[in-house]
Amino acid sequence: MKILIYILMVCAAGLVVFNLTKLDFDHLLEGDSSIAAVGILAGMCAILALGILLISKMIAWKVKK
Repeated sequence: MKILIYILMVCAAGLVVFNLTKLDFDHLLEGDSSIAAVGILAGMCAILALGILLISKMIAWKVKK
């Protein structure tokens, strides 16, 4: 499970990097740039959620032990 979480975090980081290349800083909320901004936010939320899941799994393992 831990390896899957790390793989998903890398995929989400790749999504963020890809969308950063598509972002137009002159027109942030127009056209493809708005889609890239939403993709960046989604990727960051996924990284945050997976980080919380990883920490909760570690806490559960330590409590069990």
